[in-house]
Amino acid sequence: MITPAQDRAAARKVLLDCDPGIDDALAIAFACGHPGLELLGLTTVAGNVDLTKTTANALSVLEFVGGPDVPVVAGCPAPLLAPVLDASQVHGESGLGAAVLPAPAAVARDGHAVDFLIDTIAASPGEITLVATGPLTNIALAVRREPRLVRQVRDFVIMGGSAGRGNVTPAAEFNIAADPEAAAIVFGAGWTVTMVGLDVTHQALATAGVQERMRGLGRLGADLLLPALSGYRHETPAVAGRAPAADGPAVHDVCAVALVAAPGLFGCVPARVEVETIGRWTAGMTVTDFTAPEDERNALVAMSVDAPGFWDLVLDAYARTPAGSSA
Repeated sequence: MITPAQDRAAARKVLLDCDPGIDDALAIAFACGHPGLELLGLTTVAGNVDLTKTTANALSVLEFVGGPDVPVVAGCPAPLLAPVLDASQVHGESGLGAAVLPAPAAVARDGHAVDFLIDTIAASPGEITLVATGPLTNIALAVRREPRLVRQVRDFVIMGGSAGRGNVTPAAEFNIAADPEAAAIVFGAGWTVTMVGLDVTHQALATAGVQERMRGLGRLGADLLLPALSGYRHETPAVAGRAPAADGPAVHDVCAVALVAAPGLFGCVPARVEVETIGRWTAGMTVTDFTAPEDERNALVAMSVDAPGFWDLVLDAYARTPAGSSA
């Protein structure tokens, strides 16, 4: 018989750098509910909405889903060089769509996200998977300040980019376009970046059938998941030549955390990824070369997902949270 202590010891340790954001909120709920993940902390960055809101949203979501002891540390309020780009037109003024959660009782920890990431990863070398679901500003500064970080993480996974077309411009996905210089630093830092981009996230849609299953998830479904998704306003253009899906929103950031929990659900292809920073029409583009020589590849690019298996995994994790119980 596996004891709770043994189960925790076997869990994959995760740090999540995020900009909540509807899909970040859903990713946090998944990370809190999945028994194979141990969420060590959240760091926040400006992105979908400003830093004050992303940090407050991270605290509120954690408390709501039953992870109030997970530390939250705020990071960068603006990109390295680029003009500020937010997505409040997609995520709503609060960042959580139509969901209204209680104000958090906790506050963010003192200090800066960059220092928290460096110190936490250095304390457990080879054990922590770093997941970034927002602009890569905090990560870029962390690897510039402490280059050893790229060898100390177990894995590094991002939600961002695309081997095809973008969603804020025809060339660029939001998280990369929001801070292309940071993304260029991160992809060039000397580690393998697992890129969970639009190519795969648009295959994992919260369809009407999925949302119906969410109705059985107690307060989590009624107060967070369904209102957040109902307030998700899309401007998504065609991806890789396909028209935008009309049968439900993509839950982009959940895919990145799900890949850590169940990598077998995803098909990843090695590639060389470079980030365009100066193109008039292509700034923020993740230029992806699947034919690059093996010694030049710096990324694993997720290109396929078992969508039914993905949703079984995600909804099961949601049901395991205190807020997800239908009782």
